[in-house]
Amino acid sequence: MCKLGEGPSYDPATDTLYWFDIVNGRLLDRRLSGGATNVHELGQMASAIAIIDDQRQLIATETGLFVRDVATGKMTLHTAIEADNPVTRSNDSRVHPCGAFWVGTMGKGEEKGAGSIYWFFKGELRKLFSDITVSNSICFTEDGAIAYYTDTSTGLLMRVGCDPATGLPVGEPKVFVDHRSAKGFIDGSVLDRDGILWNAVWGGSVVKAYGPDGKLVRSIAMPVTQPSCPAFVGKNADRLAVTSAWQGNDDKQRKLDPQAGKTFLLDIEVNGRFEPRVLI
Repeated sequence: MCKLGEGPSYDPATDTLYWFDIVNGRLLDRRLSGGATNVHELGQMASAIAIIDDQRQLIATETGLFVRDVATGKMTLHTAIEADNPVTRSNDSRVHPCGAFWVGTMGKGEEKGAGSIYWFFKGELRKLFSDITVSNSICFTEDGAIAYYTDTSTGLLMRVGCDPATGLPVGEPKVFVDHRSAKGFIDGSVLDRDGILWNAVWGGSVVKAYGPDGKLVRSIAMPVTQPSCPAFVGKNADRLAVTSAWQGNDDKQRKLDPQAGKTFLLDIEVNGRFEPRVLI
């Protein structure tokens, strides 16, 4: 079980689900068609993976973006991000339809305002949003015209216009969902072909689905207190996998939450889509 399971991503070419145990510096993978779960020790905290091509992946870590050789597991630094700041690490990240990568950071101890959200595209890195405590819920509409993100500490899921050609934000962010009066915290999200945003609610034991208008359309109960992030999986991207965590739980809480840290395949059908490949 993962202490902090996060960052699930599915590779349809190999039918493989990847995810992370962030604080233990591990990348895990498993073919959905069957077989064992493989564990790769990365030597540093890491939280997100994107596909470059059949031979290479891009990994977001506490010191930056690394190119990972799929065959050997060798990690090579490509672009440093906050490498000189020992307080922060990478967190929620996702690829825009144009191939740009939005990469979130946060304080390892959730230090207030210590994180940021960056845009990376074809070797260029820019800071988009600063003073972020816990970056989360980065996802995009299929046409690339809208981006979503949150600072989990605010309880507000934000929506901002995007340039479909570059993945850069256009205009000012606006509140999409106000979750401040609800149980739990907005964690990772994915957006399906119908514009439905599927959000894992940390501390809420639920995955919530919101329509394009921000209204709640569905809630799926989870057998863990801290679901962390969903991903579309399967050859038709019609299933939903969800990571979870036991970080922050004492021994008593862990006994009451015995499946915490597992990754789940939900028994529902969704109209999902595959992650775009990242352009480095």
